[in-house]
Amino acid sequence: MSKKQDFPVHNVRHFLEPGPVVLISSMLGSERDIMTLGWHTILEFSPSLVGCMISAGNHSHSLIKQSGECVINLPTSALLDTVVAIGNSSGKAIDKFREFGLTAEPASRVNAPLIAECHASFECRIYDDSLVDNFNFFIFEVVKAHAAASPQQPETVHYRGDGQFMLSGKQVSRRSLFRPEML
Repeated sequence: MSKKQDFPVHNVRHFLEPGPVVLISSMLGSERDIMTLGWHTILEFSPSLVGCMISAGNHSHSLIKQSGECVINLPTSALLDTVVAIGNSSGKAIDKFREFGLTAEPASRVNAPLIAECHASFECRIYDDSLVDNFNFFIFEVVKAHAAASPQQPETVHYRGDGQFMLSGKQVSRRSLFRPEML
């Protein structure tokens, strides 16, 4: 292992960015939007809670805050260029579904649409909004989940900062060492 050096604190996220990049779809009345998001974390298993940092400057922020719901969609690496293009555009100016050729499908528990081209879609409602005003941090409860049957481990996209991405790779199992009682 090489010797550690001082590292700029503002770049820590290059190592600690959370799980896969997702596309959040939202809808308020007839207005809908999609945003690219990399700042999310699982908070609880049951109920299934997910925390998402959605900047107040993002058009989706107000749609989600007012409607109280959204869909977290999991794109695969096949959609990487679309994921970047969505992140580089504003839903105030365009309909991102139409602009990027994505198919909006009706959800079963929320009004926000699913994105058909994504591997999985998780219908969410705001569970706790106490951190939204100060930190733009939404806590959602997943109220319905949809996932493609295959592949079971899709190649997902992970943001490293500064326009750099990493694709999920080789799967490794350690089930024989796993102790669920330690959770």
